[in-house]
Amino acid sequence: MATLADRDTRSDPLDAFRQEARDWIAANFPPALKGVDNTMSAVEGPSDPSPDEEAWRKAMGDKGWGVPTWPKQYGGGGLSRAEARVLGEELARAGATNPIGGMGVMMFGPTMLEYGTEEQKLEHIPPIARGEIRWCQGYSEPGAGSDLASLQTFAEDKGDHYLVNGQKTWTSGGQWADKCFAIVRTDKTKKHEGITFVLIDMKDPGVEVKPIRLISGQSPFCETFFTDVKVPKSDRVGAEGEGWTIGKRLLQHERSSLSGGGSASRLFGGVPLGKLAKEYRGEDAAGRVGDADLRMRIVRHEMDSRAFALTLRRAALEAKSNQGPSAATSIMKNVGARITQERAELTLEIRGMQGLGWEGEGFAEDEIAATRGWLFGKAVSIYGGSSEIQNNVIAKRILGMLDHQ
Repeated sequence: MATLADRDTRSDPLDAFRQEARDWIAANFPPALKGVDNTMSAVEGPSDPSPDEEAWRKAMGDKGWGVPTWPKQYGGGGLSRAEARVLGEELARAGATNPIGGMGVMMFGPTMLEYGTEEQKLEHIPPIARGEIRWCQGYSEPGAGSDLASLQTFAEDKGDHYLVNGQKTWTSGGQWADKCFAIVRTDKTKKHEGITFVLIDMKDPGVEVKPIRLISGQSPFCETFFTDVKVPKSDRVGAEGEGWTIGKRLLQHERSSLSGGGSASRLFGGVPLGKLAKEYRGEDAAGRVGDADLRMRIVRHEMDSRAFALTLRRAALEAKSNQGPSAATSIMKNVGARITQERAELTLEIRGMQGLGWEGEGFAEDEIAATRGWLFGKAVSIYGGSSEIQNNVIAKRILGMLDHQ
């Protein structure tokens, strides 16, 4: 039996990697970027990167640590999940944000690793891993939102290519994207079995993008029109008619990413609600938030947020022995949406009249940003699959409650 002294002389097998990560970050991370968010996940779209941002993206991309668990042969880091977790801890310790992200990392990359051919993986995965390309999602249509399988964008077989005609809507970041992963109809006689997964170059002739202005004043979503767009069959993922299966798998990856709660901190800042409440509402004699009811609701919200974060971490560890995300991501998506919107409501309530600013000298920049973030946050329970759709998935896939005619 090992003694306490024996254990004290042993080192954690991850200690060496932790030191490697810490030293590499210290040597490559520009101090000026401490606390700066990932520009590839910006709500209002990309901005021209600074020299420091470009250097940090290139360093992480060349190392493969922007997508740490992806295979090395496709530009990933080839790390274990445990090593990736240590890397994340060391990045956080340095105040560094992973500069590589977006829909290519969140959704398309993991799906391509599962369903793509070797040639497709070698073509599409490395640019994502290096942060050199932006992808957008061609799913929803004006007549196919909740009932996505009713989509009508049609890909006509022309031998060695498809000719795509139709319209997509709510195309997040479509005006900035280089490429689009989309589900289209290749057979009008079958609903689910008539759908195929294809890749479309957003710069090709016949692709037109029109941004949609939201009540928040932002335009992160677009209408996208395809008119006789030529798509080579080499850009079809999976077999013809397998698009619904592949598309659903991609949605699980999307919901897994969206449930992470990153949108809340990005929209409303990382200032603790308790600190914000003391600033705007004052303190009592004991140094607590002065409004007892508000104080209790903030505590409950923070408890829910902490429990949610721990649950996400546990789910990630459990996924290690499974084949990636499961239908349980629908639960996480709904809970994450509720917590994000609840934080927005509390943030505005705490600020009172100062939480209603849209523009003007009477409001600070962070107050205006919070108001607009609250409005944008209304979409959190809609995009990535509405809460009602997630409830259907939970009922059918997790609880086994099947429809009865």
